[in-house]
Amino acid sequence: MIPQASDDNAPPLVLQYWNIALRWKYVVAGILIFALAAGVLATFLATPQYSSEVQIEITRDQKNPTLAEGIESAQSSQEAEFYQTQYTLLESRSLAERVARQLNLGSNKEFYEAHSLDFAPGDDARARVRAASGILLANIEISPIARSRLVDIRYTSASPELSSKIANAWADNFIQASMDRRFGATQDARAFLERRLREYTQKLEDAERRAALFAANSGIVVLSSSTDADGNSGIQKTLVSNDLENMSNELAKASADRMAKQAAIAEARNLASQNQTVGVLRQRRAEAQAEYSELLAHYEPGYPAAQALKQKVAALDAAIASEEGRAVRSVRGEYDEAVKREANIRANVEKLKDEIELQNKDAIQYNIYRRDADATRQLYDSLLQRTKEIGVASVAANNIAVVDRADVATSPTSPSLITNLMIALIVGLALALLAVMALEQIDEGLREPGDVRRLLELPLLGAIPDQINDEPLELLLDPKSNISEAYLSVRTNLAFTTDHGVPRSVVVTSTSPGEGKSTTSFSLALVLARTGKRTLLIDADMRSPSVHGFAGIENQKGLSNLLAGEDNWQAMVQRADLGVERLEFLTAGPNPPSAAELLSSDRMSLLIRDLLEQYDHVVVDAPPLLGLADVPLLSRAVEGSVFVVAAGQVAVRALRGSLSRLHQAHARIFGVVLTKLAPQNSLSGYGYGYGYGYRYGGEPAEQTNS
Repeated sequence: MIPQASDDNAPPLVLQYWNIALRWKYVVAGILIFALAAGVLATFLATPQYSSEVQIEITRDQKNPTLAEGIESAQSSQEAEFYQTQYTLLESRSLAERVARQLNLGSNKEFYEAHSLDFAPGDDARARVRAASGILLANIEISPIARSRLVDIRYTSASPELSSKIANAWADNFIQASMDRRFGATQDARAFLERRLREYTQKLEDAERRAALFAANSGIVVLSSSTDADGNSGIQKTLVSNDLENMSNELAKASADRMAKQAAIAEARNLASQNQTVGVLRQRRAEAQAEYSELLAHYEPGYPAAQALKQKVAALDAAIASEEGRAVRSVRGEYDEAVKREANIRANVEKLKDEIELQNKDAIQYNIYRRDADATRQLYDSLLQRTKEIGVASVAANNIAVVDRADVATSPTSPSLITNLMIALIVGLALALLAVMALEQIDEGLREPGDVRRLLELPLLGAIPDQINDEPLELLLDPKSNISEAYLSVRTNLAFTTDHGVPRSVVVTSTSPGEGKSTTSFSLALVLARTGKRTLLIDADMRSPSVHGFAGIENQKGLSNLLAGEDNWQAMVQRADLGVERLEFLTAGPNPPSAAELLSSDRMSLLIRDLLEQYDHVVVDAPPLLGLADVPLLSRAVEGSVFVVAAGQVAVRALRGSLSRLHQAHARIFGVVLTKLAPQNSLSGYGYGYGYGYRYGGEPAEQTNS
């Protein structure tokens, strides 16, 4: 059984395990000796193995002298999974197959013999490579060095030269495989980019052709264009817009010229107004106008004098105008020419405005075509640039380098006697642990005093240690012996089971023979007699009596005679030369045909009642409970029973079955005496104890050390 650490009465868990180990010490020792012997044998029979080691350095950042960006981004090589990926690649089957093909290991007999395998090459080359790669993977060891970029590649075989060759080939092929993967990825990417580049070349030509055709059909003649921040081009100046711009400039000049000519006319008139003749005429006109106004104040406009003055004023105005006209007539021709030119230019500007409005509508669609062409051109330029970069990046330096190459080993690395012995010891301990656990599960007996209350739910009256080197009778008769002191403790505990002290009549029984019940009966009676109590020990085990053997007396008549009808029990009680005056014995007597039938009558109860009138205590040594009906019948005649259990001898389920029979007979059970307790399991401090043998057939019991 497994120790129960939760039991308050149980010893410490470590002590329980230690006791278990001591109980099965021979099993543990045997398993360990066998395991160590197997380790030694395996060491001397094993083929020496040689290991060769090559060390490589793996850097995260690839050396790139061209400074051209490769397929993978700069961040991808910085990921935490980078080195783990490299370690996994170092143990990949594809790498093993590369090495197997390079060294032609599939057809190498030495290679198979170095691994203690039969060489049987087949016709299938692929199968040979797979078989060789499997052997390689089983013997390669990848060991990254902590906190560094270094990795050890170790190969082990029975051939030092072969181990060295394979280790170096493994590192070389790993480097080459890394370069091949990068070059292959570059080639695939370059092929893809070139294919896409051809597609976008055609798309760019179509887009530009579509834009040019639309411009020709729409009459859009682009003189200049502009490009925004996104790379999209737009019309900046067309032929019409350029003409409009030029014509607008001419219109501005013509307007300025007209205005200058108009100012020159005004200036000529101003100069004419300052002429003396014009001044006299203006003076005379003013006087005539004054007279005319004065006449109109008194007469109607039709008055002859007024009419004459009006005509005079008109004549003077004509004379003034004629005089002034002579001054400005020289510049009016230039002014009229400037006005006519301005009008012609303005008309052309208005016409160009109408044309440019129509062209602006067409320019929207033209710009759409141009943006499509620009976007296609940008993709084309990007693909072209990327294709050139990949072509240059493929020549980047490798990021894996060999630090130390593998040398041919001069001494074997295995087998190691110390290592094998350590492994054998660990395996042996594990097997011993499993064996002990299995045996503990199979062995369901009580092992220690704490198990009594936990498993049987009965009080423990005493624990009797085991002793196999001394005579049991001598120990029992010695009041100072450990056995006597142990049974004295049983007597003391019995005194607390009733309100009147030690029970006056008690049956001592057990589940099976050989548990020490007769020894317990004899010892309990002996201890009671030493305390001054007149005690009678009855041997009720009429099938296999043993009390007369302990006491050294005759067994001619006894209990069987009394139960058969005789009444003179006083004549059958005997004394023994044991040095204890108050102890007497009633032997079992002749073996009856059926002990159970004799016990079924009331004579046993009447006998006990008569005996208690003469004795202070009556101890009955009963037969075992297993398969017999004697004890339930005897329990009716006494106050109660003492149940004897030999440590580790009877399964708990059998003990519970025996106790169940007592409970069914309404027998009172005072407690359990645990006998044959090993010294390491004893919590009482005793180191020795005894048991006895049990046989059927009426022969004298053989005392056995137990």
